[in-house]
Formats: sequence, C-alpha cells, structure tokens
Amino acid sequence: MALLKVKFDQKKRVKLAQGLWLMNWLSVLAGIIIFGLGLFLKIELRKRSDVMDNSESHFVPNSLIGMGVLSCVFNSLAGKICYDALDPAKYAKWKPWLKPYLAVCVLFNVTLFLVALCCFLLRGSLESTLAHGLKNGMKFYRDTDTPGRCFMKRTIDMLQIEFKCCGNNGFRDWFEIQWISNRYLDFSSKEVKDRIKSNVDGRYLVDGVPFSCCNPNSPRPCIQYQLTNNSAHYSYDHQTEELNLWVRGCRAALLSYYSNLMNTVGAVTLLVWLLEVTITIGLRYLHTALEGVSNPEDPECESEGWLLEKSVPETWKAFLESVKKLGKGNQVEAEGGDAGQASEAG
Repeated sequence: MALLKVKFDQKKRVKLAQGLWLMNWLSVLAGIIIFGLGLFLKIELRKRSDVMDNSESHFVPNSLIGMGVLSCVFNSLAGKICYDALDPAKYAKWKPWLKPYLAVCVLFNVTLFLVALCCFLLRGSLESTLAHGLKNGMKFYRDTDTPGRCFMKRTIDMLQIEFKCCGNNGFRDWFEIQWISNRYLDFSSKEVKDRIKSNVDGRYLVDGVPFSCCNPNSPRPCIQYQLTNNSAHYSYDHQTEELNLWVRGCRAALLSYYSNLMNTVGAVTLLVWLLEVTITIGLRYLHTALEGVSNPEDPECESEGWLLEKSVPETWKAFLESVKKLGKGNQVEAEGGDAGQASEAG
C-alpha cells in the first residue's frame, strides 16, 4: 500500500509545479547564502591561523562552500523540471531521469544535514587547536627579529585588544614565559642578572603582562609590572583590582566567538535543509502524480501521488534485498573470473 497517498487533478498538479518552481529558486538564493557563510567562516579561520597551531579544520567551511554550489545547481535543474512539467511534451524528456535525480536529492539532503551537525560539533576540535596555538604564539611573542615570527607580537596584541582578553587561560600565563626580548634587556643590571639566575632555564620571567592586556575602563593608569606586589603600588591589591587587566583568557574569548558563529551557521543550514527536504517531497509527489495519469491525452483526469510506493517496512525490506542481490552478483562475477583464470592456467 502506498504511503501518504494524495489525489491530484489538473489544477492541483499545476499549483504544485508552480509552487515547487518558486521554492526551487528560493533555494538557489539559500544556496548562495550557504556559500557566502562558508566563505566567511573560512576567511575568519584564516585570519587567526597564526594562533591556531596551523591545524584548524577547514572541513566545515569547505563543505559549506561545496554544498552551496551543489544547492544552486540542483535547485536550478529542479526549477527547470517543474517548469517543463506543465507541458507534457517537454516533461517526457525528463521522465527517465527523475528517479535517479530524486535519489541524488535524497543523498544531497543527508549530506547537508550532516554538514549542519558538524557546525555544532566543531567546538571540541577548535578548543584544543586554540589552546596549543595560543600557547605557541605567546612563546614567540618576543621573537620580533626572527623571520617568520616577527609579526607574532602584533598578532597577539591585536587579538588581546580586539577580544578584550589576556593570555591563554588568563593574565598569569604571561608570568610563565619570557615575553620580553633579550634585545631590550640590560644584562649589566643586577636585577636582570638575579632574575635570569633564579630561573633554571635561564629565562627572564616577570610578574608582568604586555600593554594589550590593559583594560581601558580601569579608573587608574594601567599597572603592567609587579602585578602581585601590593607594596610596589599605592593603594593597590592585586586580588581585588580586576578592572586593571582583562580577566578572561583569549582561548575562552575566541572559542565563544567561533561557537556563536558556528551555531548561527548551523541554524541557517538546518533551515535550508528543511526547505530542501520539502522540495524533495514535493518533487516526489509531482513525479508520482504525473506518472499516475492514466490517459496522457486527457490532462484533466485525476491521478494519485504518494511518497513511497509501499509502506516503510516493505520499502526497507526491498532495499535490503536489492543490496543483497547486488552483493551476490559481484560475488558471482568474481568467482567466474577466478574460474576463467584457472581454466586458462590448466
């Protein structure tokens, strides 16, 4: 028994074809939007690749770009089919191709849904990528004279200013690395010598942060050095002076930014997916309704359209049987090829 059977007359078939034609061209615009979102996401990832350990995943933006292009192609073709469906002579040339085309549409919808899910699942990979990338970027902050790293200081400073953040997990991360270049240290100074000798690795570590960590909303001038020494500054307590520096780490700030961006892209992709599923269902009804016309010379006659020719269990069973037959056919061909080779060898 056919699933979700609907009766159509000539007027309903025409309205269905016209509605699908309009929806397909709306889907072409939606495909352009998906393409644009994928391109924008790819650019945003590229802009901050220096602090992403150079291993950020471009699978999602590349998939969005590809699905946007395919959406434009498929829906343009579907719009042409729906337009030609109004003329029996023009529709006749599409008849042999409609079933394969609908199968491709189903595969496209499944892929689009998986891409939408990937948009929501990208947070995990971005978190580890940002953690390693920011840590390495902070290590190279002082290498302003090293080729390939000379722009890292500017990148980190602009990042901390733009996202109002400091360090990887917080401003204390700067206490664990030497972020001041040896070029700007006076090695004849006793303080510099004592700090270098007190460190096993021979690094110059200070309880200070770069200027880009300063919060301009602070009522007092920014304190960058001796942050944990209350006696070094008048009326100062490092445990309560939260307004002096940005408290949030850059990893959390970037992760929040990209998560919001990915959630928006994923939601838009899901809406486009719903539109594509609706169009595929409508094409299936149009196809079966036109196939069910008993007398092609009488376009006014009624016909029946359905979503599946059989029930869901019967359709699934028939699909499994066809897969089994296909597997057996390949096995017989392989055995026949082995027997032929054996006879030739004999």
